[in-house]
Amino acid sequence: MKITAEPRSDQINYEDFVSGSKVFTVAGVRVGTAEQKYDIGLEGEQRVWRPPLTVLRTLIACWGDDATAWQGRQVELYGDPSIRFGKDAVGGIRIAALSHLDEPKNVTVTVARGKRQKITIQPLQQQPQTDWQALITGANGEQDTLRALWQQATQQHAPQHVFDAIQAAATPQQEEGAN
Repeated sequence: MKITAEPRSDQINYEDFVSGSKVFTVAGVRVGTAEQKYDIGLEGEQRVWRPPLTVLRTLIACWGDDATAWQGRQVELYGDPSIRFGKDAVGGIRIAALSHLDEPKNVTVTVARGKRQKITIQPLQQQPQTDWQALITGANGEQDTLRALWQQATQQHAPQHVFDAIQAAATPQQEEGAN
């Protein structure tokens, strides 16, 4: 038997943020596993976000404890390399900004046993949702338009299925019966 050390593929991980922060829209919240209390679905992302207790407390302090109200709200997440597990810095996911805040929100969180720290969550202007399918269809296979859409998708950190659809639209289709 071969032993592998791959990250869990059913959740987003610290490594997903090495290129920078990403903005997500909350699709819904459901009860999680014994390890993590809740799974937060993110629009356009097949994997769930499983925030640790400190991050959950931050969400509750900012948005309240009614998870149904979180649906449709947006969160900017980033990878924090200083997050520790025991004595080791392993990296973790933190909140940079949240929609539905009128002003920056200071929250005190536990960073280690007996050690608390004040963090500031910035207000996030609600980002309009891009109708990628309409844009791709409207490109009518025009390569320059599709390249521009690829750039836009990259800048907006679009999910992988958007890039797949752009690539499929850019690939000439063979007509049936053609040899």
